[in-house]
Amino acid sequence: MDWKIFSTVLISVFIAEMGDKTQLATMLFACDKEVSKLTIFLGASLALVAASAIGVLVGGVLSQYVDEKYLHYAAGAGFIIIGVWTLWKA
Repeated sequence: MDWKIFSTVLISVFIAEMGDKTQLATMLFACDKEVSKLTIFLGASLALVAASAIGVLVGGVLSQYVDEKYLHYAAGAGFIIIGVWTLWKA
């Protein structure tokens, strides 16, 4: 296992998810006193694992057809567009 890649992905995803609408939704579900917190934790965890698995699978397939350099450009452009759009709407 490449621990450098592992730690980079772990930290990046952790920071990206902090304060995310997914985390806020999970906190709202956890506010219900009649619901098991373990059930909420397991459901939210499984959802994140499933979403991540889809990302890994799609990324693996895309990398077979598109040069990695262009995928990096597309991802960077996507983040810039989202950032500009967010600032524009603010």
